[in-house]
Amino acid sequence: MAGSQVDIHSDDLRIFVAVIDSGTLSAASVHLGQTTSGVSRALSRLEEKLATSLLTRTTRRMELTEEGALFLRQARAILAAMEAVEESIRMRRQKPVGRLSVDAASPFMLHCVVPHVAEFRALYPDIRLELSSNDQIADLIEHRTDIAIRIGALTDSTLHARALSASPLYLLASPAYLARHGTPATPEDLAAHSLLGFLQYEGGNIWPLRHQSGDSLQITPALAASSGETLRQLALQGQGIVCLADFMTRADLAEGRLVKVLEAHYTGYRQQIHAVYYRNTQLAQRISCFLEFLQRKL
Repeated sequence: MAGSQVDIHSDDLRIFVAVIDSGTLSAASVHLGQTTSGVSRALSRLEEKLATSLLTRTTRRMELTEEGALFLRQARAILAAMEAVEESIRMRRQKPVGRLSVDAASPFMLHCVVPHVAEFRALYPDIRLELSSNDQIADLIEHRTDIAIRIGALTDSTLHARALSASPLYLLASPAYLARHGTPATPEDLAAHSLLGFLQYEGGNIWPLRHQSGDSLQITPALAASSGETLRQLALQGQGIVCLADFMTRADLAEGRLVKVLEAHYTGYRQQIHAVYYRNTQLAQRISCFLEFLQRKL
């Protein structure tokens, strides 16, 4: 290819990225609104233009070649740059527009985002929201995520974080559970109770309680779940005592479905809530308007 100019169009890049993101040619064709054979021919033409193989195809799956992995990174960067240019032109009208992908753990999504979606869409009708729920995302670019809402300590220094709020944690149980098993009077009494905790998230099993040995209590769950929303539902069903954030249990407390336990022993700890996104010299208008909207709601 040395000395020659390769004529590659943005459509070539979009098709290639769609194939990788979709996992199969047929899935990519559905996403692109094209035929599978058309996508396959376009991919072959792209490889001919580049004079290299981008994918190793077998009957069961496709894998990127080394050149394909390099080209994928560059294709994503080019498409992102094109999107940024298009958006900067649209921003001259001061009207946020375009796709906005927001990811959050399912409890936050259900209790703090979904209730306000109708109002946000009415305010910004030209923003296309895409909502996903995932507790941990290693690479926002790989998952095409603009904003990730994260609860608790942040560790990735490549991300920019904006503090949105801080939520207290409460020990909670249903009135029916307490009627059957009694109400604990001290943190030590919890040893005789059914405790609901997190699976594969040890931080969620350290409860902010003052007791004889300190200001935090490591618990061993009798019943564990990966999602805070699942734990909330289990507590509502009378399965035990749980430690959850105020933002997802406020209505349950107000309506008496759950009650606080051992409140006199709370430490006052508040769980930090951040929005994280990649550092940019200029934050996209659709991202900044969503963050400002959500911060007002929180």
